[in-house]
Amino acid sequence: MHRVIGVRFKKAGKIYYFSPGKFDINKDDYVIVETARGVEFGKAVIGIKEVEEQDVVLPLKQVLRLATEKDKLTVEENKKEAGQAFDVCLTKIAEHKLDMKLVEVEYTFDRNKVLFYFTADGRIDFRELVKDLASVFRTRIELRQIGVRDEAKMLGGIGPCGRMLCCSTFLGDFEPVSIKMAKDQNLSLNPTKISGLCGRLMCCLKYENDMYESAKKELPDLHQKLKTSYGHSKVIGLNMLERLVQVEVLESGQIVEFTMDELLQEGAIATETTK
Repeated sequence: MHRVIGVRFKKAGKIYYFSPGKFDINKDDYVIVETARGVEFGKAVIGIKEVEEQDVVLPLKQVLRLATEKDKLTVEENKKEAGQAFDVCLTKIAEHKLDMKLVEVEYTFDRNKVLFYFTADGRIDFRELVKDLASVFRTRIELRQIGVRDEAKMLGGIGPCGRMLCCSTFLGDFEPVSIKMAKDQNLSLNPTKISGLCGRLMCCLKYENDMYESAKKELPDLHQKLKTSYGHSKVIGLNMLERLVQVEVLESGQIVEFTMDELLQEGAIATETTK
Protein backbone atom coordinates (compact mmCIF):
# COMPACT_ATOMS: atom_id res chain seq x y z
CA MET A 1 0.00 0.00 0.00
CA HIS A 2 1.15 3.55 -0.74
CA ARG A 3 0.10 6.84 0.88
CA VAL A 4 -0.85 9.28 -1.86
CA ILE A 5 -2.73 12.46 -2.65
CA GLY A 6 -4.49 13.22 -5.94
CA VAL A 7 -3.40 16.44 -7.65
CA ARG A 8 -4.92 18.33 -10.57
CA PHE A 9 -3.08 21.01 -12.49
CA LYS A 10 -6.07 22.25 -14.49
CA LYS A 11 -9.79 22.41 -13.90
CA ALA A 12 -11.24 19.08 -15.05
CA GLY A 13 -7.70 17.90 -15.75
CA LYS A 14 -6.38 14.41 -15.17
CA ILE A 15 -5.65 13.46 -11.55
CA TYR A 16 -2.06 12.44 -10.75
CA TYR A 17 -0.88 10.68 -7.60
CA PHE A 18 1.98 12.09 -5.51
CA SER A 19 3.49 11.05 -2.21
CA PRO A 20 2.58 13.56 0.54
CA GLY A 21 5.84 12.79 2.35
CA LYS A 22 6.02 14.57 5.72
CA PHE A 23 3.29 17.08 4.85
CA ASP A 24 -0.23 16.96 6.26
CA ILE A 25 -2.19 17.76 3.11
CA ASN A 26 -5.96 18.10 3.01
CA LYS A 27 -8.34 18.20 0.08
CA ASP A 28 -8.38 21.63 -1.69
CA ASP A 29 -4.88 22.52 -0.45
CA TYR A 30 -2.50 23.90 -3.08
CA VAL A 31 0.87 22.19 -3.45
CA ILE A 32 4.15 22.50 -5.31
CA VAL A 33 5.26 19.24 -6.91
CA GLU A 34 7.92 18.05 -9.30
CA THR A 35 6.63 16.57 -12.56
CA ALA A 36 8.13 15.25 -15.77
CA ARG A 37 7.99 18.73 -17.26
CA GLY A 38 9.35 20.60 -14.23
CA VAL A 39 8.14 22.13 -10.98
CA GLU A 40 4.38 22.68 -11.07
CA PHE A 41 1.60 24.27 -8.99
CA GLY A 42 -1.43 22.05 -8.40
CA LYS A 43 -4.52 21.52 -6.28
CA ALA A 44 -5.04 18.48 -4.07
CA VAL A 45 -8.45 17.16 -5.11
CA ILE A 46 -8.02 13.91 -3.17
CA GLY A 47 -6.74 14.00 0.41
CA ILE A 48 -4.23 11.56 1.84
CA LYS A 49 -5.30 7.95 1.31
CA GLU A 50 -3.77 4.52 0.75
CA VAL A 51 -3.89 2.78 -2.62
CA GLU A 52 -2.70 -0.57 -3.93
CA GLU A 53 0.69 -0.73 -5.64
CA GLN A 54 -0.86 -1.63 -9.01
CA ASP A 55 -2.88 1.62 -8.94
CA VAL A 56 0.19 3.90 -8.96
CA VAL A 57 3.13 4.49 -11.27
CA LEU A 58 6.34 3.95 -9.34
CA PRO A 59 8.50 5.64 -8.27
CA LEU A 60 6.05 8.15 -6.80
CA LYS A 61 7.19 11.75 -6.96
CA GLN A 62 6.94 13.64 -3.67
CA VAL A 63 5.26 16.92 -2.83
CA LEU A 64 7.99 19.55 -2.52
CA ARG A 65 5.99 21.85 -0.23
CA LEU A 66 2.63 23.46 0.41
CA ALA A 67 1.96 26.43 -1.86
CA THR A 68 2.07 29.98 -0.48
CA GLU A 69 0.23 33.16 -1.44
CA LYS A 70 3.34 34.21 -3.32
CA ASP A 71 3.11 31.03 -5.40
CA LYS A 72 -0.49 31.88 -6.29
CA LEU A 73 0.62 35.32 -7.47
CA THR A 74 3.32 33.66 -9.59
CA VAL A 75 0.65 31.52 -11.26
CA GLU A 76 -1.40 34.62 -12.08
CA GLU A 77 1.66 36.37 -13.51
CA ASN A 78 2.41 33.31 -15.63
CA LYS A 79 -1.13 33.43 -17.04
CA LYS A 80 -0.67 37.07 -18.04
CA GLU A 81 2.67 36.27 -19.66
CA ALA A 82 1.05 33.35 -21.48
CA GLY A 83 -1.57 35.70 -22.93
CA GLN A 84 1.19 37.92 -24.36
CA ALA A 85 3.05 34.85 -25.66
CA PHE A 86 -0.15 33.79 -27.43
CA ASP A 87 -0.24 37.05 -29.42
CA VAL A 88 3.45 36.77 -30.31
CA CYS A 89 3.01 33.20 -31.51
CA LEU A 90 0.02 34.14 -33.68
CA THR A 91 2.17 36.75 -35.40
CA LYS A 92 5.00 34.28 -35.97
CA ILE A 93 2.62 31.63 -37.35
CA ALA A 94 1.33 34.18 -39.87
CA GLU A 95 4.89 35.18 -40.82
CA HIS A 96 5.83 31.55 -41.50
CA LYS A 97 2.49 30.91 -43.27
CA LEU A 98 1.83 27.73 -41.33
CA ASP A 99 -1.55 26.02 -41.62
CA MET A 100 -2.12 25.56 -37.89
CA LYS A 101 -4.52 26.91 -35.28
CA LEU A 102 -3.07 28.07 -31.97
CA VAL A 103 -5.33 26.99 -29.10
CA GLU A 104 -3.55 27.81 -25.83
CA VAL A 105 -0.21 28.87 -24.40
CA GLU A 106 1.01 27.81 -20.97
CA TYR A 107 4.07 28.55 -18.86
CA THR A 108 5.31 25.94 -16.43
CA PHE A 109 5.32 27.19 -12.84
CA ASP A 110 9.11 27.61 -12.74
CA ARG A 111 9.03 29.34 -16.17
CA ASN A 112 11.58 26.88 -17.55
CA LYS A 113 9.34 26.05 -20.49
CA VAL A 114 6.57 27.56 -22.60
CA LEU A 115 4.09 25.15 -24.14
CA PHE A 116 2.13 26.08 -27.26
CA TYR A 117 -0.90 23.87 -28.00
CA PHE A 118 -2.23 23.83 -31.55
CA THR A 119 -4.46 21.89 -33.92
CA ALA A 120 -3.77 21.10 -37.57
CA ASP A 121 -5.12 18.77 -40.24
CA GLY A 122 -1.79 17.04 -40.78
CA ARG A 123 1.86 17.14 -39.77
CA ILE A 124 3.40 20.61 -39.52
CA ASP A 125 7.08 21.46 -39.97
CA PHE A 126 7.44 24.05 -37.21
CA ARG A 127 11.21 23.90 -36.73
CA GLU A 128 11.76 27.47 -37.91
CA LEU A 129 8.85 28.67 -35.78
CA VAL A 130 10.43 27.09 -32.69
CA LYS A 131 13.72 28.87 -33.41
CA ASP A 132 11.91 32.20 -33.73
CA LEU A 133 9.98 31.70 -30.50
CA ALA A 134 13.12 30.62 -28.62
CA SER A 135 14.89 33.81 -29.69
CA VAL A 136 11.98 35.87 -28.34
CA PHE A 137 11.30 34.12 -25.03
CA ARG A 138 14.83 32.90 -24.22
CA THR A 139 13.57 29.66 -22.67
CA ARG A 140 12.65 26.13 -23.71
CA ILE A 141 9.85 25.97 -26.27
CA GLU A 142 7.50 23.05 -26.83
CA LEU A 143 4.86 22.94 -29.56
CA ARG A 144 2.28 20.24 -28.94
CA GLN A 145 -0.30 19.19 -31.51
CA ILE A 146 -3.62 18.22 -29.92
CA GLY A 147 -6.89 16.75 -31.15
CA VAL A 148 -10.26 18.46 -31.51
CA ARG A 149 -11.58 16.95 -28.26
CA ASP A 150 -8.62 18.40 -26.36
CA GLU A 151 -9.26 21.74 -28.04
CA ALA A 152 -12.87 21.76 -26.84
CA LYS A 153 -11.70 20.84 -23.33
CA MET A 154 -9.27 23.78 -23.25
CA LEU A 155 -11.54 26.40 -24.80
CA GLY A 156 -14.82 25.32 -23.21
CA GLY A 157 -18.25 26.28 -24.51
CA ILE A 158 -21.93 25.43 -24.27
CA GLY A 159 -23.16 22.06 -25.48
CA PRO A 160 -26.43 21.24 -27.30
CA CYS A 161 -28.04 20.60 -23.90
CA GLY A 162 -27.46 24.22 -22.89
CA ARG A 163 -24.89 23.40 -20.20
CA MET A 164 -21.15 24.00 -20.13
CA LEU A 165 -19.17 21.25 -21.85
CA CYS A 166 -18.64 18.18 -19.64
CA CYS A 167 -15.01 17.87 -20.76
CA SER A 168 -14.18 21.40 -19.62
CA THR A 169 -16.03 21.23 -16.29
CA PHE A 170 -15.57 17.79 -14.71
CA LEU A 171 -14.40 15.02 -17.08
CA GLY A 172 -10.80 14.18 -16.23
CA ASP A 173 -10.27 11.68 -19.04
CA PHE A 174 -11.89 11.07 -22.40
CA GLU A 175 -13.52 7.64 -22.65
CA PRO A 176 -14.16 5.83 -25.94
CA VAL A 177 -17.59 6.58 -27.43
CA SER A 178 -19.04 4.55 -30.31
CA ILE A 179 -21.99 4.85 -32.68
CA LYS A 180 -23.26 1.56 -31.19
CA MET A 181 -24.03 3.43 -27.96
CA ALA A 182 -26.33 5.80 -29.86
CA LYS A 183 -28.04 2.84 -31.56
CA ASP A 184 -28.58 1.02 -28.26
CA GLN A 185 -30.22 4.15 -26.83
CA ASN A 186 -32.53 4.51 -29.85
CA LEU A 187 -31.15 7.95 -30.65
CA SER A 188 -31.23 9.61 -34.02
CA LEU A 189 -28.09 8.72 -35.97
CA ASN A 190 -28.02 12.17 -37.54
CA PRO A 191 -24.40 13.34 -36.91
CA THR A 192 -25.55 16.87 -36.04
CA LYS A 193 -27.72 15.53 -33.22
CA ILE A 194 -25.21 13.18 -31.56
CA SER A 195 -22.01 15.20 -32.05
CA GLY A 196 -20.56 17.76 -29.65
CA LEU A 197 -18.89 21.09 -30.40
CA CYS A 198 -15.69 19.22 -31.22
CA GLY A 199 -17.42 17.35 -34.05
CA ARG A 200 -16.94 13.99 -32.34
CA LEU A 201 -19.62 11.82 -30.73
CA MET A 202 -20.86 13.40 -27.49
CA CYS A 203 -19.17 12.11 -24.33
CA CYS A 204 -22.56 11.89 -22.57
CA LEU A 205 -23.52 8.92 -24.78
CA LYS A 206 -21.30 6.92 -22.43
CA TYR A 207 -23.07 7.96 -19.21
CA GLU A 208 -26.11 5.66 -19.47
CA ASN A 209 -24.57 3.07 -21.75
CA ASP A 210 -24.01 0.47 -19.00
CA MET A 211 -27.67 0.69 -18.00
CA TYR A 212 -28.82 0.22 -21.61
CA GLU A 213 -26.48 -2.75 -22.08
CA SER A 214 -27.86 -4.33 -18.92
CA ALA A 215 -31.45 -3.74 -20.06
CA LYS A 216 -30.69 -5.14 -23.51
CA LYS A 217 -29.56 -8.43 -21.93
CA GLU A 218 -32.75 -8.69 -19.86
CA LEU A 219 -35.34 -7.62 -22.45
CA PRO A 220 -36.37 -9.62 -25.53
CA ASP A 221 -35.29 -8.47 -28.97
CA LEU A 222 -37.44 -6.26 -31.15
CA HIS A 223 -39.66 -8.37 -33.50
CA GLN A 224 -39.13 -11.42 -31.31
CA LYS A 225 -42.16 -13.71 -30.97
CA LEU A 226 -43.39 -14.54 -27.47
CA LYS A 227 -46.03 -16.85 -26.12
CA THR A 228 -48.01 -14.86 -23.52
CA SER A 229 -51.34 -15.27 -21.71
CA TYR A 230 -52.94 -13.36 -24.61
CA GLY A 231 -51.60 -15.87 -27.12
CA HIS A 232 -48.79 -15.73 -29.66
CA SER A 233 -47.41 -12.18 -29.73
CA LYS A 234 -44.65 -10.18 -31.36
CA VAL A 235 -42.46 -7.57 -29.67
CA ILE A 236 -43.06 -4.21 -31.39
CA GLY A 237 -41.56 -1.78 -28.86
CA LEU A 238 -39.06 -1.59 -26.01
CA ASN A 239 -38.68 1.01 -23.27
CA MET A 240 -35.16 0.37 -22.00
CA LEU A 241 -35.30 2.91 -19.17
CA GLU A 242 -38.50 1.56 -17.58
CA ARG A 243 -37.94 -2.08 -18.65
CA LEU A 244 -41.26 -2.17 -20.55
CA VAL A 245 -42.09 -4.47 -23.46
CA GLN A 246 -44.84 -3.65 -25.94
CA VAL A 247 -46.27 -6.60 -27.86
CA GLU A 248 -48.85 -7.13 -30.56
CA VAL A 249 -51.09 -10.15 -30.15
CA LEU A 250 -50.93 -11.86 -33.54
CA GLU A 251 -54.49 -13.26 -33.57
CA SER A 252 -56.39 -10.14 -32.41
CA GLY A 253 -53.95 -7.35 -33.27
CA GLN A 254 -54.31 -6.09 -29.68
CA ILE A 255 -51.39 -4.03 -28.32
CA VAL A 256 -50.37 -4.95 -24.78
CA GLU A 257 -47.59 -3.54 -22.60
CA PHE A 258 -45.80 -5.68 -20.05
CA THR A 259 -43.16 -4.99 -17.46
CA MET A 260 -40.32 -7.48 -17.47
CA ASP A 261 -41.52 -8.83 -14.11
CA GLU A 262 -45.00 -9.46 -15.55
CA LEU A 263 -43.54 -11.37 -18.49
CA LEU A 264 -41.51 -13.52 -16.11
CA GLN A 265 -44.58 -14.17 -13.91
CA GLU A 266 -46.57 -15.15 -16.97
CA GLY A 267 -43.81 -17.49 -18.01
CA ALA A 268 -43.70 -15.91 -21.48
CA ILE A 269 -41.74 -18.17 -23.81
CA ALA A 270 -39.56 -16.75 -26.57
CA THR A 271 -40.03 -18.69 -29.79
CA GLU A 272 -38.19 -16.93 -32.61
CA THR A 273 -37.03 -13.58 -33.93
CA THR A 274 -38.51 -12.15 -37.11
CA LYS A 275 -37.64 -9.10 -39.13
